[in-house]
Amino acid sequence: MSSTLLVLAIVCQTASGPTYEFPSSVAQPSFCVDDVIRGPLEVYVPQPGDIFLATDESFWLRLGHAVVGGRGFHHSGFIFARYDGALGLIEAGPFNELVVRVLDPYQHMGNHVARGTKVWVRRRRVPLTPEQSARLTAFASVQEDKPFALLRGLSFITPFSRRGVLRTPFVGRVHGNRPRYFCSELVIESFVAAGLMDGATARPAATLPRDLFFGHSGNPYLDRHLNMDEGWYPPARWLPGPPG
Repeated sequence: MSSTLLVLAIVCQTASGPTYEFPSSVAQPSFCVDDVIRGPLEVYVPQPGDIFLATDESFWLRLGHAVVGGRGFHHSGFIFARYDGALGLIEAGPFNELVVRVLDPYQHMGNHVARGTKVWVRRRRVPLTPEQSARLTAFASVQEDKPFALLRGLSFITPFSRRGVLRTPFVGRVHGNRPRYFCSELVIESFVAAGLMDGATARPAATLPRDLFFGHSGNPYLDRHLNMDEGWYPPARWLPGPPG
């Protein structure tokens, strides 16, 4: 089947939108990274294209992210419509597994909170079109069980980092369907495939979860081109259970 026919087939399956209900809440959106829960809380209704972000308690993971300019944020993924109509949360390296997993959104985010880490979501300002959602589904669905790109992630601490001020404009470009990913790289590659980000300027292999949180970066090239404000609300702290 051609790629065009595949997308049209998925559009037919997802045109009415996936249904997925679980009790969870979000605080008011804010770019603040603190322990304040900014009310009033709202019911969180997940949708394809929402971005998941979380911290981690691992000393070495926190240190490594801080050293390369990604302090404070250690995991990222996104929500997409699965072929069965439910929603999945895809992440490369959940809880530091060296593999890409598709997970139940509530369970995965709830597990983070149960471990004492913080979770945020960046909700879509405008829902994806059926075609965008179908493209996101098609791309995300073939990434499950691929290996985590450990060596590419470790390269951030070397002189060969794709995040270098002089190197990022020329390296770390979109590759499409790669054999392995690290977490924020998978988010950017997937959003480019779905038409949510510009493939000409995106740099998946130079982007960190912190960049996705703020929509800005200490890297000058990424700071000029990331441009997330029109597509996503600021991050909102996620909490299990309905608003109290």
